Amino acid sequence: NKRFNKVSYKNVDDLVFGKALRPVALSSGMVIGGGTVYPEINFTLPSMLIDASTMPEVRRQYREMTSGVLDRARQLFVSGVVVEIELLPPLTFNPLWGEEVIREVKDVMEEYQAKHSLPSALRLTPVDIREGDVEHMWRGAKWDTLLEMFRRAGNAGSDLLAIESVGGKNLHDDAVMYGDIRKSLFALGVVGARDMANLWHAVSQVAAETDAISSGDTACGFANTAMVLADRGYVPKVFAAVVRAMSGVRSLVAYEQGAQGPHKDCGYEGVYVKAITGTPISMEGKSSACAHLSPVGNIASALADLWSNESVENVKLLGGMAPTIYLEQLAYDCRLMNQASQDGQALVLRNLFVESDSRFDPQAYVLRPDAVLTVSQAIVEGRTHFEQTLNAGRAALSVLKEAYQNGKLQLTARERTYLDTLDADLETVPSEEELTHEMVTANTTEKFHPEKYDLRRTSRAASGI
Repeated sequence: NKRFNKVSYKNVDDLVFGKALRPVALSSGMVIGGGTVYPEINFTLPSMLIDASTMPEVRRQYREMTSGVLDRARQLFVSGVVVEIELLPPLTFNPLWGEEVIREVKDVMEEYQAKHSLPSALRLTPVDIREGDVEHMWRGAKWDTLLEMFRRAGNAGSDLLAIESVGGKNLHDDAVMYGDIRKSLFALGVVGARDMANLWHAVSQVAAETDAISSGDTACGFANTAMVLADRGYVPKVFAAVVRAMSGVRSLVAYEQGAQGPHKDCGYEGVYVKAITGTPISMEGKSSACAHLSPVGNIASALADLWSNESVENVKLLGGMAPTIYLEQLAYDCRLMNQASQDGQALVLRNLFVESDSRFDPQAYVLRPDAVLTVSQAIVEGRTHFEQTLNAGRAALSVLKEAYQNGKLQLTARERTYLDTLDADLETVPSEEELTHEMVTANTTEKFHPEKYDLRRTSRAASGI
């Protein structure tokens, strides 16, 4: 397994959209992170029943959505497109159905490349079906089904394999609900990291066997849950910002296990992954408002190599079908970034993206390139995933405190109080062994089953793999 003990970027001005130290070359000719920001369009079905009787309609809609977005991309002179399909649960539980969808989409993509010289790539993201009962996370029927879906996806022509994995999510949901940063640390740095290592070892093997690319994971179910709840005023924004930084370690584990990138769009923690590994990342911001609101609409563009809309349903809007409309929005965003790069103005535009957001919300501030390097350096100084996650949280708090004291970050009185509270909580964290024992033996969350992760309720053993 690969371990990252230093950051890939030394100079903050080298961290910019469209360029990565380790670009990902695709069979279509596209190079992600090679100097061009490409749109990554993500679309899904409208609310409908999915079963054997409706599969013909499911396939028709995916073909319609793919044709619509690629035709608009052609009309707008887009130089390449990544299409992401996030499979709905029935399409993952039934891998043959998922494969049928992939083949429909890939057929259209190959047609547009052959007839219109429009390069494209397919990122396939099955839903993580492993949570919800007591079945072990790395063996059993659901594990086998998930890996079968990945294998079928690779064999059906998917270029990139990804997932929004959920190992430790049930525990982390409790942490977010109660503002418990110690439980968040355990869920991300112990349980989540352990699951990521096992899952991404397997996914990377499948990718190698099927000539696909093992691309990456996201902490969407962890950090984005905190972000959305913070946006609604249910949890402190500084708590969500610290969780964002800590979640970077969990996503980093995929690259230790052979993932190559690009990191997936709904993982805003991809900025730390890029800084540490040099791999390209997909990001989402203002153009993902169709899926969720956020305080990071512009700054999310600053380091993006792919620019995504998150996900949109196939519904009719005044301008046309929603997937086609969102492709147009992404295309114009990318056109601006690419023109800035061609004119030697990429840093100017990057800094405008950063400064327009970062002072208004701590969740935006921790995405600043200078903050990213500070947090990333703290991460790589950790010897274990637990230490790395703890370091990330402490570094994020330090960055936020300094920014507030220097007048670079606006915080309410309530938010300032939480800075001190979180700082105290992280300063008193015990060892990994002690925290694991505490969290496992005192677990009262019915949905979290330590045995699923080989964590025994009476064990004081450290949780690293």
